[in-house]
Amino acid sequence: MATEQELSDFLKNTERRAFKRALYHVRDEEAALDIVQDSMLKLSVHYGDKPPAELPMLFQRILSNCMLDWFRRQKTRKALFTNLSDFEGPSDDGQDFDLLETWLAPQDGAGAGAQSAEDSLRRSQTVQAIEAAIEQLPTRQREAFLMRYWEEMDVAETAAAMGCSEGSVKTHCFRAVQALGKMLKAQGITP
Repeated sequence: MATEQELSDFLKNTERRAFKRALYHVRDEEAALDIVQDSMLKLSVHYGDKPPAELPMLFQRILSNCMLDWFRRQKTRKALFTNLSDFEGPSDDGQDFDLLETWLAPQDGAGAGAQSAEDSLRRSQTVQAIEAAIEQLPTRQREAFLMRYWEEMDVAETAAAMGCSEGSVKTHCFRAVQALGKMLKAQGITP
């Protein structure tokens, strides 16, 4: 059984990635924050007494369900109301932690301080292109891709969190990687 401290530590370590994942799905910072907070609350209230090893899977499933619920509510709301502000993209003030920027940073200690402005700009543009490409993926492909490669979940965990078969996860991931490769290659970005 997870202690309050273990649950608190898990939520602290998960919140930034969960927010970024929700933001990629809903494309609205406020809604993404609400979804993550709602997911954390549901995990704490309903599953806080589970073993710490089960918390990541439970949280991913809750987060996925909260995002699906949000889309259902949006669909209902849009059927009843027309809101022109929905056509605006989310504003990005650049203050959020970004795993892609960390991942693309120089790995050797010597090169980190000697990074040129040109390299920094190129790296920043590459990160923006990757994020934009991920946002263009269909919902299920994006969800499978982020769980497998961002959250580092295995196929079985991803299938359980998405509520589909392992074969579907593999198909979604394969198609996502293929689509990302084509989009990035069209922009001149190669591995």
